Amino acid sequence: MLFETSSNMSEFSTHHEYRTDQLTNYAIGLIEGQKGLELLDKYNISETLFQPVDILVLFDNLFDRNYDMEAIKTASNKLFNILFKTLSAHRRTNYTRNSVLYLLTKDNSGVKEHLASARKCIRDLNRSVSQETITQLIEDFKRVERFTIHYTVMENVVFPEIERNWEKHQCLKLMWSFHDDIRRNIKKTLEILIHQPFNLKAFNETVSKVYFNISTIIFREEHVLFPILSDTFNEEIFREMGRQLQDFDLLYADVKKVLKLKGYAQEKSTSFSENLIRLSTGELTPEQAELIFNHLPVDLTFVDENNRVKYFSEPGHRIFPRTTGIINRRVQDCHPHESVDVVEKIVESFRNGEKDDASFWIRMRDKYVLIRYFAVRDKAGNYKGVLEVSQEISGIQSITGERRLLDW
Repeated sequence: MLFETSSNMSEFSTHHEYRTDQLTNYAIGLIEGQKGLELLDKYNISETLFQPVDILVLFDNLFDRNYDMEAIKTASNKLFNILFKTLSAHRRTNYTRNSVLYLLTKDNSGVKEHLASARKCIRDLNRSVSQETITQLIEDFKRVERFTIHYTVMENVVFPEIERNWEKHQCLKLMWSFHDDIRRNIKKTLEILIHQPFNLKAFNETVSKVYFNISTIIFREEHVLFPILSDTFNEEIFREMGRQLQDFDLLYADVKKVLKLKGYAQEKSTSFSENLIRLSTGELTPEQAELIFNHLPVDLTFVDENNRVKYFSEPGHRIFPRTTGIINRRVQDCHPHESVDVVEKIVESFRNGEKDDASFWIRMRDKYVLIRYFAVRDKAGNYKGVLEVSQEISGIQSITGERRLLDW
């Protein structure tokens, strides 16, 4: 449980409840259009020494009241601006050099330095638009785009452990929504830089959002989330996170080198029984079954009838990252808040027999990805879950004519 680390729980709980009530009432007032200065005085916001855990409970309270995501985001930005000095005291700097939190913090430091360096080009561009400066900024923001693997790590490695170990965790919906804002605005920034004629006003508006949101997320990670993780997660949880982190390459932190020193980077191994899996059309060893799934030219993910992720395949090049941290995670928690309603609509339509499949197709840089969902039913027609199948289809789309002879 999240709040079981204080030596004087009764006193802590009393003050904690008071502080979260004050924060909640303040944020509700902001969302409902009351005057900010009056709310600050009414709830003693500037004078109260708020703790990171108070922030977690605040956002659970707001989401429990079903406020709109954008309204919560706007209120949160105002709140963090007011609490900047108070929360700044809670940044940890003593993470050991071979810890997950050290790697994530180092990654943040790298992108902050890069964005600070890119500011010079942005200033130059505002003085005089030149193709040379635009070209440099394109390279700069392609690098920022690569940094967003940091958010993929947060969503696939850190968030699942938080959901398993913290009672209050709806703040993750908010963070994921900001992650998607950042991804969207980086993509839009690059599109503006590439497009001719160049639109300086649109560029400045969009790039300012990138800078603001990245800075905002770094502050919330390092002054709220990471200190609480450090206080509440044990070594076993951090080891599991480190093992999963091996599957990712953070841009500004050498994950594999650091985790190897810690002993996390052990070869993945699966223990197979000699027992055969007997099927209606043959029999396989567990090892053969896994090899078959992993050699299919698609990504597979299976969610059972209880909406829990139970399996994903590991082909040579996955389109969408997965870690074992998502196993037994609710499928709703594996998606950003804004798309959860779509996920639930698909699942419900499969469950009630209204639909059997759903398809989407999206462009991801040079990839064209087909994503298909299939209802899984037993022979009696009973709903047993959902199979997600994702495939890169740009090569398939380019096929023309016929090939009847081997050409290699």
